[in-house]
Amino acid sequence: MKNKSIAVIGAGKWGQALHFALSQKQKCLITSRTKKDIENFVDLETALDCEYLVIAIPAQEIRAWLKENFVFKGQKILVASKGIEANTGEFLNEIYSAFIPNQNIGFISGPSFAAEVIKGLPCALVLNSSSKELYDEFEPFFPNFIKTYYSSDVIGAEIAGAYKNVLAIASGICEGLNLGKNAQASLIARGLVEMQRFGKHFGAKKSSFIGLSGAGDLFLTASSTMSRNFRVGLGLAQNKKLDEILEELGEVAEGVKTSIAIKSLSEKNDIYTPIANEVYEILNGKAPKDSLKDLLKN
Repeated sequence: MKNKSIAVIGAGKWGQALHFALSQKQKCLITSRTKKDIENFVDLETALDCEYLVIAIPAQEIRAWLKENFVFKGQKILVASKGIEANTGEFLNEIYSAFIPNQNIGFISGPSFAAEVIKGLPCALVLNSSSKELYDEFEPFFPNFIKTYYSSDVIGAEIAGAYKNVLAIASGICEGLNLGKNAQASLIARGLVEMQRFGKHFGAKKSSFIGLSGAGDLFLTASSTMSRNFRVGLGLAQNKKLDEILEELGEVAEGVKTSIAIKSLSEKNDIYTPIANEVYEILNGKAPKDSLKDLLKN
């Protein structure tokens, strides 16, 4: 294993943005399943031989990828994806724990559009891990335009990062129906309460939801057309079919699958999640205006 070497696995927009950021202070490799014309692009075997890895693979694909490709050699790892596995309801840390010891892994959270990071615009991220030592090792890799913070609340960061994508779909629907900024602000605020209620059940800390991982990322994602999930909501408000919206998007919108997981987990654990439930129903054919009526009633 190459000492102090770092690689990004996954060359989507977020993976490429992280590669750009991590290349500012040192050489950073990047790989993906399809070869791309990116500086320092390497094959997967070379990337896995690095001591430090940043994995930017969509949440719904990660279990299969780990089973098929990953070999643990003592690497230190940051996970740069957000979501809950739809068919099992498992959080990402639960999936990764079968392959990587907890002290070797952390999870990135916070408000960070790839399109702005790749331009070198300032932002702040939280590196969440049970190991402060892991944070201390990764922190020097980040460029001056990214301020990093440490948190040990892995589950809080995960739930906030996943849940906000579902709320962003709701906010996009609100925008697409021209319901006004009062309604949108109310939706986002109540969504934050709902997200915190869901997280509390799984042992998340309240502070994660009022900081960068929760409120910060939610306010960003639920208020801009730069957000893929927000654009899904806009399309749904225009009565477009989901398949058509996702085809136009050409990227993964994690909130779509995450809504399935939240619906299942909230029913199983008797957690009150009205906004996420209505997003799930709309994604499965319910008219957005009917959902609005039901939300106002309940």
